[in-house]
This record gives sequence, C-alpha cells and structure tokens, in this order.
Amino acid sequence: MIKQEKAYTLNEITNIIGGILNQIEDNVLIKRIAPPKLADEETLALAISEEEIENLSFTRAKAALVPLGVSIEEISTIEVERPRLAMMKLLHLFYIPPDAPVGVHPTAVVHPSAKLGKDVSIGPNVVIGRDSIIGDYTKIVANVYIGKCSNIGNNCLFHPGVCIGDFISIGNQVILQHGASIGADGFSFVTENAGTVEAAKEDGKVSGDFSKQKTYKIPSIGSVILCDDVEIGANATIDRGTIENTIIGKGTKIDNLVMIAHNCKIGENCLIVAQVGVAGSSTIGDRVVLAGQVGIADHISIGSDSIAMAQSGISKNLEEKSIVFGTPAIPRKEFVKQLKSIRAIDDLIKEVKALKQEIEILKQEK
Repeated sequence: MIKQEKAYTLNEITNIIGGILNQIEDNVLIKRIAPPKLADEETLALAISEEEIENLSFTRAKAALVPLGVSIEEISTIEVERPRLAMMKLLHLFYIPPDAPVGVHPTAVVHPSAKLGKDVSIGPNVVIGRDSIIGDYTKIVANVYIGKCSNIGNNCLFHPGVCIGDFISIGNQVILQHGASIGADGFSFVTENAGTVEAAKEDGKVSGDFSKQKTYKIPSIGSVILCDDVEIGANATIDRGTIENTIIGKGTKIDNLVMIAHNCKIGENCLIVAQVGVAGSSTIGDRVVLAGQVGIADHISIGSDSIAMAQSGISKNLEEKSIVFGTPAIPRKEFVKQLKSIRAIDDLIKEVKALKQEIEILKQEK
C-alpha cells in the first residue's frame, strides 16, 4: 500500500465528499483508504458493496464509507448516495502525483524554436521537436517524444514513454498514460491491381493469380486532435488521418490497448474500454460506451448514447441509444432471446425423441 503523509478528520472528509456523518468516536484521523479487511485504525474502510459491508465485522477501522441508509453501530460512518462518486473524490484526495519538478531536466532535448509555457515540467530524456508549443503547467515525465509543430495545451500530464507525432493538436487537461502513441501513420495501403480482398467483396470468393501483387503504402498527411479533458490509456494508439484529421472529442476516456484508426471521429464523453479496435473512417457519437474487445468495421457510424457490450462485432451502422451484443452485433434483447432459444434446444430434442418412440410403439401396435 502507498504510504501517505496526508491526514484528515472525518468532518473534513465529509465536507469534501458530501454525505451524512454518523460519528461514534472523536479525534479520528484518516491517513489512507482501503477495503474493510485491510483497514486499520487510521484507515477509512470503503464498504460500498454488500460483500464489503459484511466485511466491516472483521475490520479494525474506526470509520467507514457506506451507501446511504446503511446503519453500522460499532464504528463511525459516512453515508453517501453515490458511493463510487465519493470514492473518486477520496482517491483524488489521497492521490500522489508523479514526480515532475518545474523546469527542464539537463538530459532533455528541446529544440530552440520550441515554446515552453509557464511552470512546465520537462523530465529526463524528453525530446521536443521544432516549433512545438507546450502549454502552461503541463507535466511531461521521462522518455516522452513530441514531434515537430505540435501544440500541447495547459495542465496536461504525459506519463513515461508517450510518443506524439508531428503536427498533433492536444487540448487542455489531457492525460496520456504510459506508452500511448498519438499520431502514428494510419494502416493504409493499395495494390496496383485488384487484390484478394477486392475479389472477395465482388465475387464472394478468391480466384486468380495474386503471386506478383505488390502493395504500396499510402502516407498519412492528416493529424490527430485530442480535445480538452481527454485521457488515453497505456499503450493505446490513435493514428493520424490519411487526409482528414482523426478527432477524439472533449471528455472522452480511452482505456489501455485500444486502437483508433485513421480518420475516425470520436464524440464527446465516450468510454472506450480495453482492447477495443475501431477501423478507419468510423464515426462514433457522444456518450457512447464500447466495452472490452469490441470490434468496429471501417466506415461505420454509431449514434450517440449507444452501448456495445463486451466482444461485440459491429459491421453495420447503429442508431442512437442502441444496445448491442454478439458477433455480428444485434440488439441485446434479440441476443438474449436467441440465447434462450439455443438453451431450449436440448429440451426440444428430448421431446422429439420421446415422440419418435411413441410413434414407433403405435406402428408396432397396428
């Protein structure tokens, strides 16, 4: 567990996160947060699920965060209407940011034409290309590469190993986690003559001799635009557009190992979970949720407020507020109906076998 030097009274915590304080013991100082079984006298126990509420009977903590209406007589409690929201505020309260002292580390390489804003932090081995702009209070931790003519906003945080290409635009309060790649070339190629994929699309089969086929790279001259308050997860990749820009809308959060291809337009306040792959030139509306390992074909449009459940394979456009599941993705209600039908097959087979036996008996009686 991370050691903390911060300490707060229960009144202070209640004022910060909101809620109702039921205090049993005075002078309780909270220095950390943890699940009930791991909590000690200086820890606020997080009992936000039924299991963790039951675990309070085993805790050494003197205080706990609980959902509204939960009554625990033995220890002090802070009741909150939205426990997960309160937990978020607590984590911000005890969060220790990465070491990023103001100034430029001696090992950093900053092009003379680059412009650095007020109180920026440029860590060890950082490279900043020519004519790039770094906004005020932005923290760039060790081993980050920023190409030429890129524009980085204020109050950003780039973790180690981030790579940002040339001519990239990044807004304010953007967080890039370890190893994120922003602005690599898109995966765009063309063959001199029709290749196997084109043949399959046209004829439904692959026929002909493609042994001498040559593949040519299509360079990407578009950019990537990350709007304000975007977060990109570790080792996620956002490719630059071929001619147009790839755009990630304001407030969108992208998890680790996500692939966003060239020319994609992602709306505002979307949640894109780990290992999602979005193929080129797709458009995703606002507040869309793509669960883990969702795959989206190229040139697909997904309406705002839609949800794609885990491992869905989306090959057709979705209207607003769609909820889909499966491969190929279909409406969730239809998927559940099909699943129930499949599970009923065993019973149907048994009934058919029984009917066959009855028929055979009737035949023998004639």
